[in-house]
Amino acid sequence: MTVARFRGLKHSKDQVAYFLNENISAFHYGEGHPMKPARLALTHNLVCAYGLHKKMTAFRPRAATEDEITSFHEADYVEFLKRITPDNVGAFSKYLHKFNLGVDDCPVFDGLYRFCSMYTGASLEAARKLTSGSHQIAINWSGGLHHAKKWEASGFCYINDIVIAILELLRTFPRVVYVDIDVHHGDGVQEAFYRSNRVMTVSFHRYDGTFFPGTGDLSERGAGPGSNFAINVPLTTGITDAQYSYIFKAIMTDVMAKFQPGAIVLQCGADSLAADRLGSFNLSIEGHGACVKFMKSFNIPLILVGGGGYTVRNVARAWTYETSIITSSPLENQLPDNPYMAYYAPDYLLHPPIQDSSIPNGNTRQKLDQVREKVAEYLRYVESAPSVMMQEIPPGVEKLEQGLEVDKVEDELGDMRVDDIGLFYPISKDSGNQ
Repeated sequence: MTVARFRGLKHSKDQVAYFLNENISAFHYGEGHPMKPARLALTHNLVCAYGLHKKMTAFRPRAATEDEITSFHEADYVEFLKRITPDNVGAFSKYLHKFNLGVDDCPVFDGLYRFCSMYTGASLEAARKLTSGSHQIAINWSGGLHHAKKWEASGFCYINDIVIAILELLRTFPRVVYVDIDVHHGDGVQEAFYRSNRVMTVSFHRYDGTFFPGTGDLSERGAGPGSNFAINVPLTTGITDAQYSYIFKAIMTDVMAKFQPGAIVLQCGADSLAADRLGSFNLSIEGHGACVKFMKSFNIPLILVGGGGYTVRNVARAWTYETSIITSSPLENQLPDNPYMAYYAPDYLLHPPIQDSSIPNGNTRQKLDQVREKVAEYLRYVESAPSVMMQEIPPGVEKLEQGLEVDKVEDELGDMRVDDIGLFYPISKDSGNQ
């Protein structure tokens, strides 16, 4: 399959695949935890209220199998996730530290493994829509858990669906670019492909050496065959739409021209929005969506996944707006009636004024230009569109080299097309913290 077959195609309903499972928003990390899967219910209902579901093909994805999950993760870690429950956590106490579970960030909650397999299955099936050529773009807002490591949980993330989806894309596409606009560094994905020259990871994030996860310095640029294939754009608090757009478009223009990927995975973490519960940037919903619009403009196969985002009403607004960008559907600013209308009080707008001009902003044009120049220097060492023969498979994912057969898109394990897509109401307890 070649990229050329996709060029010039319009983004029609048959070109955009939308993945949802109405059960995933009912999972609950625990009382007071900032990660709230219920945000997916708000997002989906707003997508439907605007009628965007009519411009996509919706699929209810199957859960990822253990074999698919262990294409990246260690088998003993996956087995631990399958077995651990809140009721038996005491019996597994000696393993909690080893796998980084049972801490505030990564609690053990009911249905943990099922939750992981569901969002991972959706990202994996999204990748298969692209590799089969049936769709140009696929959306899985439940995915994007970019901190999970091969052998442990991290930062609210247990299974790295992004890495597993990229491995699937690499079966067909010689090169994949991963782009991360979460406020936190995409460390788990970078680490997985740090020695690979088939995947270029590009992360735009806050970095000061202490902000979680503490990685993402400009000097981190890959190793071995992957040297200069890890691009980090460290930013400071308070960055505005104009500044973010400037550095994002400048760097991604250079990356796309030099690396020439066959597919894009865009992690749309919404904690980079202004007024996020855990974030510190000052982006509007429109400013965040501008990144989606720019990456769509390259007109090559694209997967959108979610990620961070802890002010749930704004997460739903952002991901709905970005769905409208993908489907080329202008939206009214006044929100349509939907089951969770109370969450959007008092303005009931898609684009409320969430930015705060009083937030300190350390992102001067001089600093941004210094980052841009350094990245351009790294890219000069990257061979333009390197041949597949020269590329390496990331270590530890040997199954990709063994030529295992990929499940056909519509086989007995495949996802199911949803023709009766509609609203659902699985708000869980403690999800009312907006």
